[in-house]
Amino acid sequence: MAGQAFAVMQEFWRLQDSRDYLSVVELFADDAVLEDPIYGTYRGKEAIRGFMAKMNAEMTGAGITFDLVELQGGDDSAWAKWVAHTPRGERHGVGIYKVANGKLTYYRDYMDAVKQD
Repeated sequence: MAGQAFAVMQEFWRLQDSRDYLSVVELFADDAVLEDPIYGTYRGKEAIRGFMAKMNAEMTGAGITFDLVELQGGDDSAWAKWVAHTPRGERHGVGIYKVANGKLTYYRDYMDAVKQD
């Protein structure tokens, strides 16, 4: 059953499609935690803002884009299956999210290991 978390993450992906990662910052709670498997953990909205600024520079510079494959969620939590399109090929991943009072409180991505040639 779709709920608050599902709606917040729908908006997250809609905004992310613009490729301006800073546009998603207002969806986070002031004390949110974002855990990225490559770049590390960010605590608080201002730290997340800094991370998203880095994403703007790094993803654009590297030509990396993301597409949502599937999104499911209820009132308090949601998950998404996504694919990153990189110059070296596709990389698949999953995100898990917690939402309270209409704001993201926790965000964590997991992704497939890089294939070794």
